[in-house]
Amino acid sequence: MVKGWPNPGELVVCTVTKVVDFGAFVQLDEYDNKEGLIHISEVASGWVKYIRDHVREGQKIVCKVLDVNPKRGHIDLSFKDVNEHQRRETIQLWKNDQKAMKWLQFVADEVKLQPSEIEKLEDMIREEFGNLYAVFEEAVQGEGVSGLAKAGIPQNIAEAINRIAHENVKVPTVDIAGYIDLLCPTSNGVEVIKKALKMASSVEGGEGVSVDITYVGAPRYRIHVIAPDYKKAEKVLTTSAKSAIDYVNKHEGEGEFHRHMEEAKSLS
Repeated sequence: MVKGWPNPGELVVCTVTKVVDFGAFVQLDEYDNKEGLIHISEVASGWVKYIRDHVREGQKIVCKVLDVNPKRGHIDLSFKDVNEHQRRETIQLWKNDQKAMKWLQFVADEVKLQPSEIEKLEDMIREEFGNLYAVFEEAVQGEGVSGLAKAGIPQNIAEAINRIAHENVKVPTVDIAGYIDLLCPTSNGVEVIKKALKMASSVEGGEGVSVDITYVGAPRYRIHVIAPDYKKAEKVLTTSAKSAIDYVNKHEGEGEFHRHMEEAKSLS
């Protein structure tokens, strides 16, 4: 749970607890189940005839915080001001945080942290990384134990986080492919093409990137790239193809890059 109160403009995950004629009462899941109110005017755009057509008891929803009054314990919310993209994104972040809280408890059990120490660690992670899930992502996609230690996390805890992260976090990946046509009519043309393909497959793109080249049919080869995101994948694919084509060109051959089977362009 996040300590304190939400800020105006923040998107929060809520559970509807009571629906009445003038609005709906909810509990803020991320803020120790503090109560908030969605006035009927903030339920939907236009006139609301039956409020339960829009919200109902037990429903998990995302709301925008309009106003907060800690002294009076009031939180005013809007349901209508949240679009579908914001709703999906906020729910996903909340689900990730729920998973991360369980993983953090595994860490605490492993290194034998006391409840007060767990709370202190959680606060430190939220302050340093923004949310709990991010520290586990950092362990997998960043510098691992050393990166966590640089952020101030004790070595034994960093090691436990790193291990549990690698067991549970699925790193998002994309895979794309392109094609290269390589020709080299010289006496050692076969060896030239073999070396060109070896160079293409050796292109480095960093952690989480792999390049695989397979034979399609003379003179075509398929370059398959797996990477954490499309931007990096496209860059590695283009670099890989260009390295092979450049090498063949230097040895009296020629090559073309095809991003798709029906498209072609020269990278020479």
